[in-house]
Amino acid sequence: MTYESFPAALMAQEGWLQAWLAWMGFINVIGGLYFIRRAEAKWVLLAMLGNAVLMNWLFLEFGYQRILGLAHIVFWTPLLVYLWGRRDRWEMSQLSGKWLAVLFATNAISLVIDYADVGRYLTGGRI
Repeated sequence: MTYESFPAALMAQEGWLQAWLAWMGFINVIGGLYFIRRAEAKWVLLAMLGNAVLMNWLFLEFGYQRILGLAHIVFWTPLLVYLWGRRDRWEMSQLSGKWLAVLFATNAISLVIDYADVGRYLTGGRI
């Protein structure tokens, strides 16, 4: 199946997947903007920008395929390593600390799916 654009491909997905993608965008972008004074938030936003650029390029090259998860792997793996190294500064009693914990869990779940999808793509699995 081919799509005119990346947004059209996303809107054609099942409701649960659209909800998951909306959640990831919210927790990363909106959270990052809300807590922009934190160093972690700046890195989250930078990772999201890189992710968006690479994912759009991958879509143009390959279409809507499992390889799109490579963008998350490239940018979120180092982001999560960085965040994990700073977890002692998350200040869980504050909203920003709670945001970082939820963001970390969200992106980690996404990465499990992305590593599996890219692995399937590299072994011949296509959507």
